[in-house]
Amino acid sequence: MPIRLPLALLAAAWAAPPARADDPVKVSYFKDIRPILQQHCNGCHQPAKPQGGYVTTAHPDLFKAGERGKPGVVAGKPAASYLLDQVRPGKSGKPEMPKGRDPLTSEQVKLLTAWVQQGAADDTPASAKAVAVDADHPPKYSAPPVVTALAFAPDGTALAVTGYHEVLLYDTAKYDLKARLIGISERVQAVAYSPDGKKLAAVGGAPGRFGEVQVWNPETEKLLVSAPVTFDTLYGVSWSPDGKGLAFGCADNTVRAVDPLTGKQTLQMGTHSDWVLGTVYAQDGEHLVSVSRDMSMKLTEVDTQRFIDNVTSITPGALKGGLMALDRRPVKARRMTKVPQDEGGKFVEKVYDEVVVAGADGAPRLYKIHREVKRVIGDDANRIREYERMPGRVSGLAFNADGTRFAAASSLDGKGEVRVYDTEKGSKVVCEKVSGPAYAVAWHPDGKLIASAGFDGAVWLHDPATGKLVNSFVVLPKSAPKAGAR
Repeated sequence: MPIRLPLALLAAAWAAPPARADDPVKVSYFKDIRPILQQHCNGCHQPAKPQGGYVTTAHPDLFKAGERGKPGVVAGKPAASYLLDQVRPGKSGKPEMPKGRDPLTSEQVKLLTAWVQQGAADDTPASAKAVAVDADHPPKYSAPPVVTALAFAPDGTALAVTGYHEVLLYDTAKYDLKARLIGISERVQAVAYSPDGKKLAAVGGAPGRFGEVQVWNPETEKLLVSAPVTFDTLYGVSWSPDGKGLAFGCADNTVRAVDPLTGKQTLQMGTHSDWVLGTVYAQDGEHLVSVSRDMSMKLTEVDTQRFIDNVTSITPGALKGGLMALDRRPVKARRMTKVPQDEGGKFVEKVYDEVVVAGADGAPRLYKIHREVKRVIGDDANRIREYERMPGRVSGLAFNADGTRFAAASSLDGKGEVRVYDTEKGSKVVCEKVSGPAYAVAWHPDGKLIASAGFDGAVWLHDPATGKLVNSFVVLPKSAPKAGAR
């Protein structure tokens, strides 16, 4: 029986031209072009750092002219689009942009060119269009943000607090908000001042889209470096003792480090098997310690980028959950240690580089970072001591300046706790009036105050000797100064 088609379908089939193999594929700004700009351009061409007077973070800005007076994109005219001139190889055989970074691939340049030729349209779905957030349009809060990290300036004059799209700087004289460092990362997961206090590093990103390392001058409130790294959020930032290295953890299971002056990657270690949530340099700066959701703490040699050892036990079940936080003891510890029989079998005094680590099982533990005995199944030979468990997960740890005490923050079932432990004795002080889950803790340089914060956006200031609440404030900026304002 013959198949009969409706006349309308027959007419449509007759009228439609056959597809040609050389027909250009429609290039999508949202799916094809925007990721290229995020990974290669936005670090230096964003509202907080408009290098050359040009911004690439928003579609309308791509058509504007920079300092050289040439429009970046002219719809339908690749030859007149200065952006394309910048990313194509010049007379030297190398493109001008991205400056100091790997050039775009030929395929990426072809995509940009085709998109411009096709009209440079914005096909971003309405549901995905974000409200502009920058110094001229600071974040607006209907509720306090979740605070993921805190850091006191080395001179104690400022407290850095994470917010949405920004790091907020509070003057510690009265804890008034004095600056808002607003960047392109929606989430800011960790902050750390450089050893000399002249720079402030922040890591974060946009989940599933990009990770970003930011380096700010907290005095001038200027963004010095914005480096895109991986395609997911970054965690656990730390400075090397000499201030020349900046390490962090990644959701792609790697540990990485960059040059804080340029953002260029200097280290990558990939032996973790889950997200890396914390990093810290050894006192000599030659080794880097990292912790992960994979329930391990690992040691990396900085110069060679080589994995050295698992600091914690690798025996299944030895640790009951992922590790989320760590801090290095500021001074090396002197301990009486028994040497092997072939060395005399006596107790001798040795000096150790130590870290405190904690995570999902709530138990802070003190470890020396270098192994002295041969590894055997079931050992946890680097562990020095375990402290009384906290309720829930421990997300924040911080030593005081002389390493005699450390503070820890935890959360469980909508509640939080902040404690101060004596490093050697193990005794504890529980801080009062913590009103919600606690995720972050920082120690004032003078040792007389700790700051902690978490889910409800409140920052608590406690006396570490007694646990008494000295002061508190809520992170909810309204008419606070924008970045760069004085």
